[in-house]
Amino acid sequence: MEQDICGSRIIHPHKIARAREKALPATEIEDLCRIFKALADPSRLRLLYALAQEEMCVCDLSALLEITESAVSHQLRLLRTLQIVTNRREGTVLYYRLKDRHVTELIALALEHLREG
Repeated sequence: MEQDICGSRIIHPHKIARAREKALPATEIEDLCRIFKALADPSRLRLLYALAQEEMCVCDLSALLEITESAVSHQLRLLRTLQIVTNRREGTVLYYRLKDRHVTELIALALEHLREG
């Protein structure tokens, strides 16, 4: 089995310095982790994929995903907190949509990566 370690004790200080200069702050790393965790849940990912197609209300999302309206609302609340989805009111109905194209692009890139094998 091949080991993924250096065969010598030579350290490249210039590479380490460059990597440190470009490293993300810890707060951004934590925020990114929250977003990727949100995408890692099957129900949320199905919900986001549906919303990437068009805006929908909780009732329609519940019927599509075959989960309770309460479960859909819970997932949407989390996604709103992360600023991934937004909503608009039309009478008594709230319609949800993706806040911007970024999540759609993330999903598309992940699918492309997956399908390339």
